[in-house]
Amino acid sequence: MANLLYSAAAIIALLAMLLTLIRLLKGPTIADRVVSLDVMTIISLSLIVYIAALAERIIYFDVALVYGLISFLGIVAMARYLERGL
Repeated sequence: MANLLYSAAAIIALLAMLLTLIRLLKGPTIADRVVSLDVMTIISLSLIVYIAALAERIIYFDVALVYGLISFLGIVAMARYLERGL
C-alpha cells in the first residue's frame, strides 16, 4: 500500500513539473518564469529524494542537498538581478 502511495505521489509530482514547465515557457513576466524555475527545482529535489528512498542509496540525498544549495544561490542571484541589477 505504501509503495502505491509513493508511486502516486511521484506521478503527481511529474504532473506538477509539466504544469510548471508550461508556466516557464508561457510566463508573461520574467518574475513568473523565475518562480516557475524555482518550483521546478523544488519538485526535482523531491523526485531525487524519492529515487534515493526507492533505490536505498544514501548518496542521492547528498546530491539533492548540493542541488538545492546551488539552486538557492541561483535564485537569489536572479532575484537580485531583477530587483536592481548586478
